[in-house]
Amino acid sequence: MKGTHKALMVQGTTSDAGKSVLVAGLCRVLARKGINVAPFKSQNMALNSAVTKDGGEIGRAQAVQAFACGIEPSVDMNPILLKPNTDIGAQVIVQGKALQSMDAIDFHGYKKIAMPYVMDSFEKLSAQYDSIMIEGAGSPAEINLRENDIANMGFAEKADVPVIIVADIDRGGVFAHLYGTLALLSQSEQNRVVGFVINRFRGDIKLLESGLDWLEQKTGKPVIGVLPFLHGLNIEAEDAISAEQTLGANAKFTVFVPVVTRMSNHTDFDPLRLHPDIDFQYRAQGQSLQGADLIILPGTKSVRPDLEFLRKQGWDKDIERHLRFGGKLMGICGGYQMLGQCILDPLGLEGEAGESQALGYLRLHTILEPQKQLRQMQGWLTLPHQQTVTVTGYEIHAGRSETDDQQPIEWLEESPDSAQHSLKDGAISDCGQIFGSYLHGLFDEPEALTAILQWAGCEPLSQVIDTDQFKQQAIDRIADAIETHLDLNLLWPQLKT
Repeated sequence: MKGTHKALMVQGTTSDAGKSVLVAGLCRVLARKGINVAPFKSQNMALNSAVTKDGGEIGRAQAVQAFACGIEPSVDMNPILLKPNTDIGAQVIVQGKALQSMDAIDFHGYKKIAMPYVMDSFEKLSAQYDSIMIEGAGSPAEINLRENDIANMGFAEKADVPVIIVADIDRGGVFAHLYGTLALLSQSEQNRVVGFVINRFRGDIKLLESGLDWLEQKTGKPVIGVLPFLHGLNIEAEDAISAEQTLGANAKFTVFVPVVTRMSNHTDFDPLRLHPDIDFQYRAQGQSLQGADLIILPGTKSVRPDLEFLRKQGWDKDIERHLRFGGKLMGICGGYQMLGQCILDPLGLEGEAGESQALGYLRLHTILEPQKQLRQMQGWLTLPHQQTVTVTGYEIHAGRSETDDQQPIEWLEESPDSAQHSLKDGAISDCGQIFGSYLHGLFDEPEALTAILQWAGCEPLSQVIDTDQFKQQAIDRIADAIETHLDLNLLWPQLKT
């Protein structure tokens, strides 16, 4: 690869070892130094996705990493995205567009076909940017998945890029993780590893030094650094749901979100989860929805199976009771579809073909279609007794819905492909208690968040939450920790510090 900082790949000993966060931080470090840098992840598996300006779909982690670089995300930053719709199957998205659903065995064979798309996207980015920060997936030591690998060392060998391996010491067993991972690699793959990073360390580093010395002696690889555990780090998760919240002593409003089996785009709720005035709670299987001021049904990759799951939990009965007592109810994307009269899947796109009776709160009828709706949107939201406010976000759904209810969102006419797209979105019930929309990111605009909460009965908020500012601060904290605790000269000897 040409250029001092051309490419570096971060692989992990396990899932959630810190790869996504480390790549975001390295992107910010290089961007601070004036280097034109972009993120890349060849294969991602996540239900938490983002929409690019040109209407493509990528993993949200790469959108966050692009944000860290100060650039717009593109489909080439994540050419293969897998969105699980069963325990053994997933929708396969190639360079931003949904291809088909495959089970794990079929996709394992498809990887030979996928590699040219991966390399095409990587080469496009390499021609456009001075540096590429690459994220692996899972662990390179998953020997049962090594054949035709496009996510870890298979890609690193094909693209000829150096690799660092990160491990999470907070899980325990960090030296076994690092030593064992390296030992399971081939000799050429081991030669590609330039060092280790230990993540999420708490305590006195002196107690760790003997272990670091042992690891370097046994492997012949340097420990590039030990990153501290960063408490209260609020950065959008790649897939795992974060229940951490900023709860003030005088939280004045309670919001419940039931966690369904294929919940998607849970980052919709970060502005609520992080607000000190809001008691925000994800409600898991076996937990009641009683006691909330506002219940929000989230997006889901498998709306009909998750509607059945919701009923099996008795959450439909909790919702009925909630509404009888005057509570407010919302639905976003798949949750919006659940609020309607029926959901039809004639082609079996999300499982067995058929029709499901929905919850019946909105005059909404939905049919699932092969062509996914993907677009960034901006418009105005008008709720009962509230001023009209600006909303921004994105749509990402495989359903077309028609409603006879009032539609509270009106899009700007210059929105993408407006000729093929309704200029209105959402529905609100005649009683004014129930509101649904396809728009992800509905709470991101502070004025929209305030209007929705006031509609739901919340008292005026004590402060305004700027989610972009939260993300900037979180990424800066990671970058600061990297510059303080990692020996970047081991990665980039000519990098000016």
